[in-house]
Amino acid sequence: MPVGAERVRPEPSGRPTMKDVAAVAGVALKTVSRVVNGEPGVSKETEAKVRAAIEQLRFRRHDGARMLRQGSRTRCIGLILEDLADPFYAQLGRAVEEIARAHDSLLLTASSVGDPVREEELALEFCERRVDGLIIVPTSADHGYLAGELAAGTAVVCVDRPAAGLSVDTVLADNRGGVADGVGHLIRQGHRRIGYLGDAPGIYTAAERLAGYREAMADAGCGTGEHWVAMGRPDPLGIRFALDRMLAGPEPVTALMCGNNRATVAVLRDLATRGTHPALVGFDDFELADMLPVPVTVVAQDPTAMGRMAADLLFRRMDGEQAQPQRLQIPTRLIQRGSGELPR
Repeated sequence: MPVGAERVRPEPSGRPTMKDVAAVAGVALKTVSRVVNGEPGVSKETEAKVRAAIEQLRFRRHDGARMLRQGSRTRCIGLILEDLADPFYAQLGRAVEEIARAHDSLLLTASSVGDPVREEELALEFCERRVDGLIIVPTSADHGYLAGELAAGTAVVCVDRPAAGLSVDTVLADNRGGVADGVGHLIRQGHRRIGYLGDAPGIYTAAERLAGYREAMADAGCGTGEHWVAMGRPDPLGIRFALDRMLAGPEPVTALMCGNNRATVAVLRDLATRGTHPALVGFDDFELADMLPVPVTVVAQDPTAMGRMAADLLFRRMDGEQAQPQRLQIPTRLIQRGSGELPR
């Protein structure tokens, strides 16, 4: 090691560069570049010096910058979910990650928390970092902000919901049909007064599931009382007020259809404090649903299949596929466990 080499070592808070490696090894910057990139023209003795300096400094090549200079891929994709803490999105994200690893790509993941402004900021920030593609669970009412990125060659795929104002590949669950199956199952158990608790109606999936509930009730010749439907974020107080309305009066509901796993869990917690136990079907499976005193019947989505399909579509676009954008729908599955089979 040359005399004074320690004096040029970068501060711990900084990222060592090839220039730092060259100074420590006592060689030219071009020599370090040749070693790092596996190019010929460097003696074994010099290469050993360079590699010792690399190890000492813990230098790592900045592949993203190099690939950008060469006009090639950064081998990095972005995934914007609504809520990383939601088990549904956690499974979807894991599936995307596995496909990305199979394609030797790094996955960057972020959460929009249902905020359209935050979604746009995250998407554009990922694009500034030159990700090769984006998978988005849309929350914004207008995705025209991505038009320029699409034109520049960034691949985009939407999952769970379609994007407004953007024609891209989209992977959805059968939200409408799944809820219709759940409601139809309750009707076959003899229920006619069925309440529905869904998410905020402005969300695509919430609107589709509500439509499935109304269609199933209409097809069976069942009316829907004004107080039988509650739409909104499933906070405990809102759920309590909704159940107070549904379970009271001369025509209380005898069964409940919940529009997502958070609503189902909130309803179960509230019902545990009451003396009445209506039949219940939840949309989305959730952990320990099969272990409760009355195991919960659910309409299960397949977030793993949705994530894999979205990632497959993205990498096909990144590989140059030019076909018209597809909208693919994955079926749901009714899992009978007990709560949905309680008689009227």
